Amino acid sequence: MNRPIDLEAEAWERPIGPIRSLWEKQWFRKAVIIFILALAWEIYARALDSELLFPTFLSTIDAFCRDLINGRLILATKETLKVLLLGYGVGALVALLLTVFAIVSRVGSEFLETLTSMFNPLPAIALLPLAMMWFGLGVSSMVFVLVHAVVWAIALNTQSGFSAVSNTLKMVGRNYGLTGVRFIGLILIPAALPSILSGLRTAWAFAWRTLIAAELVFGVSSGSGGLGWYIFEQKNSLEISSVFAGLLAVILIGLIVEEGIFRVIERVTVGRWGMQSS
Repeated sequence: MNRPIDLEAEAWERPIGPIRSLWEKQWFRKAVIIFILALAWEIYARALDSELLFPTFLSTIDAFCRDLINGRLILATKETLKVLLLGYGVGALVALLLTVFAIVSRVGSEFLETLTSMFNPLPAIALLPLAMMWFGLGVSSMVFVLVHAVVWAIALNTQSGFSAVSNTLKMVGRNYGLTGVRFIGLILIPAALPSILSGLRTAWAFAWRTLIAAELVFGVSSGSGGLGWYIFEQKNSLEISSVFAGLLAVILIGLIVEEGIFRVIERVTVGRWGMQSS
């Protein structure tokens, strides 16, 4: 007697070809997207035929490799990342203190909500003229602007994450005798980690964009190094392919931080714990 054929089972048992198996990998699909964008860039630039307005992808890569080898891009990137880490770290610390103050008291919560409503919509770059008057031309002014760009995104997301922690989980922590810093570290932070990571990621994007813009202004004023100053300097020299090389460096650093740091942290924490990132 013939048995009915289970088409669905046969489909699952059919081996997947190497091309289909490769396509199932996320990194390969993203690589294909980047390749298509680079190809479209090259085709459009060749059709435009004006290196002064829009250099080709290959000439941009050539300028990128040239300035990478001679050290100009490396020095500019080191200067930018040094300021970024300082401003981001100070901003994260200030956000942590404000959030802890908001957790332990109702006045602190209202204080943080009021400050966030006032200053979060204010673009950080708008504070640049004041920073230049208060702190002069240098790293201190850029750090001040970066702190403003970082604080509110981290504080707002962290407070929202803490507020969303279930009362049952809080009661479990209190039943175990957890209070103060131990309660925050062992109960609130792990439970609110998706929101905290979202705030850190958003703050990074704000800080990165703000710093490049600030370096353009400070570069004009004081000739200080950094990727923003590198881009401005190449524009003044009409080295447009090098301008695009600087922009490419900004994009690559953003991709590395996003995919190599935040994605990894999210995968080994939120993903492994079965939590949904906000």
